[in-house]
Amino acid sequence: MASVNLLKDTQIKKAKAKEKNYSFNDGGGLRLKVKIDGSKIWEFRYTFNGKRRETTFKSYPVTSLQNARKKRDEYLDLLANNIDPILKKREEEQEQIIDKKGMFLNVADEWLKREKERLRESTHKGKLKVFENDINPLLKNKHMKNIEIKDIIKIVELKQIQAREVASKIFNYLDNLFRYAVLKGYCERNLLADIRKSDIIKPKRVRHYPKITDERILKELIETIYTYNGNLFVRSALKLVLHIPLRAENLCTIKWEYLDFEEKSLTIPRNEMKVKNDNLDDFKIPLSDEVINIFSEVKPFTEHQEYVFLGRDNRSPINKESPNKALKIMGFNDEEKGRKIRLHGFRGTFRSMIDTLDIDNKFSFELKERILDHHETNDTVRAYNHKANYFEQMKPLVKWWSEYLESLRG
Repeated sequence: MASVNLLKDTQIKKAKAKEKNYSFNDGGGLRLKVKIDGSKIWEFRYTFNGKRRETTFKSYPVTSLQNARKKRDEYLDLLANNIDPILKKREEEQEQIIDKKGMFLNVADEWLKREKERLRESTHKGKLKVFENDINPLLKNKHMKNIEIKDIIKIVELKQIQAREVASKIFNYLDNLFRYAVLKGYCERNLLADIRKSDIIKPKRVRHYPKITDERILKELIETIYTYNGNLFVRSALKLVLHIPLRAENLCTIKWEYLDFEEKSLTIPRNEMKVKNDNLDDFKIPLSDEVINIFSEVKPFTEHQEYVFLGRDNRSPINKESPNKALKIMGFNDEEKGRKIRLHGFRGTFRSMIDTLDIDNKFSFELKERILDHHETNDTVRAYNHKANYFEQMKPLVKWWSEYLESLRG
């Protein structure tokens, strides 16, 4: 659009500060304001949809007269096409911000910080490690919208050679990351939405945790654990898992504050359990007399600390692999002869032996599921039964199981 140019560079250079701000017009809405402090600011005024609007093109000489006129002509062209220059500038600036934030490393960092709020610290550290070691090196220089399916397949297939389970996690992590990126406007679609994980990752050969179901071998296991002359905390943890079928993570991280010796109960916060549904109560289980004895044996050594079973630094909980190593040392590592077991296998032993021995069906299926903290996967069914209190019903089962183990011990 044509405009009348009135200003000259010499005129601008000679302009001096006065007691009040004053301006020179250059036509087409462009003018130069000379302020009382001597600074010279380019201003552009226009009317859009009946409203007066104003913006600046920075100061002179940072923006020369020639560049100010060029910017004015660009804005006049936008107005001729019924586009508000100020609004378009804001949109472009926002797009630049989004474009920068949309770089893979920035999006991943933003998403991982949000994930940290809902994850256990150890779980979050594991996820960070996977990104740092296996994902970031291949995607660190890419924008989310420029990542291709072949990039994802390469990462997953490389990891699958080393560790199938980690490769499966990578697929899930990236699927969730892309969903977040679409939500935030960093890319337009989730690349993994139309892809089946099973088409990339080979199916896993299902292997159940080894468990002991032969009463003769179980008797030997009990006697060996009770006479183990190794670490006190490892021995006590193994004795405890015989009587209470906790998951390894929960077993090794029991805190004294979870125990109520008067009520004879152990209560583990729901957010520490595998199933973390907010609608579920904390996991609470009664304690048999023998379990109270086990805790009492350890109490003088660790009651002043946070955790019941302490690791080598006498502050942190024992590593969940320590009891597993002890079981190997004890000789329970021969799966072919039914003599192999690890911490998680005690849960299978508990369930199998009760199903075998409870010939009168004194203990319901629901009770046996709840004592293992197994829950209905269907959300609708879970909504109706999650408040059922099984604590009192557990007492006879816990007592019966401990007495059975004690009878084997002789």
